[in-house]
Amino acid sequence: MKNKHLITLIGPTAIGKTALSIVLANHFKTDILSCDSRQFYKEMSIGTAVPSKTELKAAPHHFIQNRSIQEDYSVGAFEKDAIHLLNELFQQKENLILTGGSGLYVDAVIKGLDDFPTIDKAIRETLKTRLELEGIVPLQQQLQEVDPFSFDRIDINNRQRLIRALEISIGSGKPYSYYLGIHAKKRNFKSIKIGLTAEREIVYDRINRRVDLMMEHGLLSEAENLYAFRELNALQTVGYKELFTYFDGDVSLDFAIEEIKKNTRRFAKRQGTWFRRDPEIKWFDFQTEPTEIIAYIETIIAQGG
Repeated sequence: MKNKHLITLIGPTAIGKTALSIVLANHFKTDILSCDSRQFYKEMSIGTAVPSKTELKAAPHHFIQNRSIQEDYSVGAFEKDAIHLLNELFQQKENLILTGGSGLYVDAVIKGLDDFPTIDKAIRETLKTRLELEGIVPLQQQLQEVDPFSFDRIDINNRQRLIRALEISIGSGKPYSYYLGIHAKKRNFKSIKIGLTAEREIVYDRINRRVDLMMEHGLLSEAENLYAFRELNALQTVGYKELFTYFDGDVSLDFAIEEIKKNTRRFAKRQGTWFRRDPEIKWFDFQTEPTEIIAYIETIIAQGG
C-alpha cells in the first residue's frame, strides 16, 4: 500500500478533536477511526462524550459504541481489529483519520504493542488480593515508587492497568516503562501526527464546562442504569466511578461532580505527559483554522512524508 497516510489527531480531552476530525474527514473524503477506549461501549454515551448523531452522520466513523461493557476488549484486540480495518479501507482510500486521547491505543495502531516478559502468575494474584484487602491506594503508591514515569502516564484508577504495570515491574525487576517503545512494528502506511493544544487553564475550563453539560444531559441517570455493573473493567473510568460513590451514599452529589472534574483534569495531565514524549507530533493551538492544519497535512503528503 504505497503512499497511504494515517492522519492521527490527538490531544487532551475536551480540546475539540471530534469537530476537527470531521472537517478533515470531509476534506479528504475519508473515514474516521476512533481510538478512544472509553467510547467503544454502547452503554456509555454521555459520560464518554460520544459524538452526537449529527456528528456521526457527518462522516463515516468506526469503533464508536461497537462493544458491550460486558465484553472484555483489550488493547491487543483493538490493535488487531484496527489494523484489519485499515488494510480494508486503504484499498479504497489514500488517507484515513485516527483520533482519540488514549495514547496507548494510538501507539498500538501506529507502532504495535510492546513485548513484555512472561511474569509469574502468582504475582498478579498477590496484587489482586492486596487490592481487595487494602484498596487501590497502596498499589498506586507502590507504582509511584518503582516506576514514577508510568505512574504519571497510565490511568492509575484503572485497576487492570495498575496491576499490569506493577506485575511487570515486580516480576521483571525493571520498570514497566522500560519496555515501552523498544520494538516498533512495521506498518504499511505512513503516519502524520497532529496535536491540538491549549494553555492548561483553558483545557481545565473546557473540562469543567463539559462535565456540567454532561450532568445537564443526563449523566446521573446513565450512571444509575450502569450501577449494577460497576465492577466491570469498562466502568472503572472517570465520570462513572465518582457517581457510584454517590449512589453508595458515601459522598454528596456536588462532591461527586467536583471529583469528576478533578479526575478528568488529572487525566488530561496524564494525556499531556504521554503525548509530549513524541517528537513526531506537530502541535497546533486548538483555535487554529482548519485550513492551516489541512495545508500542513497536504504539504507532508506531497513530500511523501
